[in-house]
Amino acid sequence: MPAGVSWFRYLTMLGTSILTMFAGAEVVHRYYRPDLSIPEIPPKPGELKTELLGLKDEIQTHNSQKH
Repeated sequence: MPAGVSWFRYLTMLGTSILTMFAGAEVVHRYYRPDLSIPEIPPKPGELKTELLGLKDEIQTHNSQKH
């Protein structure tokens, strides 16, 4: 094994790191609670909560200054 680590210690660390990653993903998933519902009708532009409205405004002002 690499760096002289035994198989038992290697598998223990591998299992621990995988379980830690799963636990972290679960905590983040429960904290942010993503909306997994699929709407019947697609939302109109601006209604979707995940749009970067500040960035959208900045792009519009930048485009209006060019013209």
